[in-house]
Amino acid sequence: MDNMTTTDECKLDTSYEDVRRTLLEERYTDRLSKPLGYWVLPNDRRLPLAFLGRTLGDLLATPFDELSATPGIGEKKIGSLVKLLHRATKDQPPAVSFEASLLGDASLQGGAETNGGLKFDPSIVSEALWSQWREGVRDYEVGNEKLGRLAPSLQNLPTVIWHTPLSQYLDHTVAEIRRLRTHGEKRVRCVLEVFHSVYQTLNKAEKSDNLRRLLTPVNILQVHDWVSAQLKDPSCPAIDQLRDQFVSPLLQQLQVDSGPTVHRLAMERLGFNGEPTSVRAQARSLGVTRARVYQLLDDGGKVMNVRWPEGKRMLDELTNRLSALGDNPELRLFYGMKELCFPEKQNGIPTPIATREDAAHPTQVTPSFEAIPS
Repeated sequence: MDNMTTTDECKLDTSYEDVRRTLLEERYTDRLSKPLGYWVLPNDRRLPLAFLGRTLGDLLATPFDELSATPGIGEKKIGSLVKLLHRATKDQPPAVSFEASLLGDASLQGGAETNGGLKFDPSIVSEALWSQWREGVRDYEVGNEKLGRLAPSLQNLPTVIWHTPLSQYLDHTVAEIRRLRTHGEKRVRCVLEVFHSVYQTLNKAEKSDNLRRLLTPVNILQVHDWVSAQLKDPSCPAIDQLRDQFVSPLLQQLQVDSGPTVHRLAMERLGFNGEPTSVRAQARSLGVTRARVYQLLDDGGKVMNVRWPEGKRMLDELTNRLSALGDNPELRLFYGMKELCFPEKQNGIPTPIATREDAAHPTQVTPSFEAIPS
């Protein structure tokens, strides 16, 4: 057993010296400042944790005997060290499978749930994987896109970074992001999840594709296309079409981004399945104040401003066209949904949603023509 161990150590020593000589060649100079952890993949096992934070230059300057004598470092972990050093000789960061690596075991590790019900685990995002995501964003030139427009959901993404462009993180490693001011683990997790989602989409795209459409949430894209078509159609939209292609997708997006409570309040306020419900009745049902209900409903405007930034302009144009057709009670849902998503402002302050009532009876939503540009 001892002879076998000695033989194995000699093989590892020889392998280490071979890869060490290779990495000390001039063409690999740019890699010496990177930490060993840069080349770790999510499914790696028996990692030499004591070495992951050290740079290649530092490790290669250390004799093999000294590395082997490091506390907690045995033969298998030295073998992992040599394997990682060999990876560092490759011209590209090691490739990984997204679903297998990031989502396969994450349900056992308490990761954040994605829209598909799977789990995203930020703790297994290696520097090499992060490098691939950053390069994808650079290659497709989508760095100016905002985190909030591209996030799988806005429920966990802090509102203060909804309008932050992807480019703000392109020059940082994961370790550096974790050291940024105000970037606790929750915020870092959300940033990584957005990049993961974006890269999954870009990885299936062609350079000739309309990337803005590809990166737009399906619900928003459906509504955007419907409104674009209505702007060219001189007739009044049918109520079924209005419900199915405009109101319903926007309500679904609110559920994705604001949760079931806001979704329910919006449906009740609009009277989507019947008569509109007063805020007083909603507050009583939830056991909260009316001010809290208004606050929850106002979240819809914040969501749409980042999810569909051109939405207000388009809906204002459509309101202008529809108002020329005269009064039509079937358009109540259109005006109500528009006011929920893009409430008009007076002196920079949002006006009350649906003419915030102080009576027990709900009001009917009508367009504010004075606030619409001609």
